[in-house]
Amino acid sequence: MPADPLHRAGKLQRSTTSQPPSGSRASAIEVRRSARRRRTVSAYREGDRTVVLIPARMSEAEEQRWVTVMLDKLAAQESKRRLGDAELAERAARLSDQYFGGRARPTAVRWVTNQNTRWGSCTPAEGSIRLSHRLQGMPEYVVDYVLLHELAHLLVPGHGPRFWQLLEAYPRTERARGYLEGVVAADRLPHPPVARDE
Repeated sequence: MPADPLHRAGKLQRSTTSQPPSGSRASAIEVRRSARRRRTVSAYREGDRTVVLIPARMSEAEEQRWVTVMLDKLAAQESKRRLGDAELAERAARLSDQYFGGRARPTAVRWVTNQNTRWGSCTPAEGSIRLSHRLQGMPEYVVDYVLLHELAHLLVPGHGPRFWQLLEAYPRTERARGYLEGVVAADRLPHPPVARDE
């Protein structure tokens, strides 16, 4: 089992993996039972899997009920995080006001599905900003960083010292960059083969 900060101390009693209900975002659900966990149930996404952490004493029926509850809860959280194009444009305006004194004013800000090697792009001559759909569902501070990065390009086209100086105003720049670097690194890792039902 890979290192999991929630289970460093061990005492994992049982871990099961199953296919999710139809329509679920994840391709597999892994239930991890722990003797140390008494009452709480939690869940998180790990790549294309959903990991649900439950107390070891739970019955199979309780496990199934909690898996459903936690999948619904994660889906609700993720849908709240997904912004439409109008909300994205409003957010860009707020970020420009807060960090750039309102000087970066894009003419259009929208999500696109054709950027698989970049997180965002900007065309300063047109004033348009496009963010990759792959950012949807990522933490807000990461989306804000990418928006600020592209807004900064409206003021400074290249990646020179003046550009990076603008981004220093955002206190989570390094954290967001680290997060995105981690996502890129994880995508490069080999994926274990998926077991097929015979």
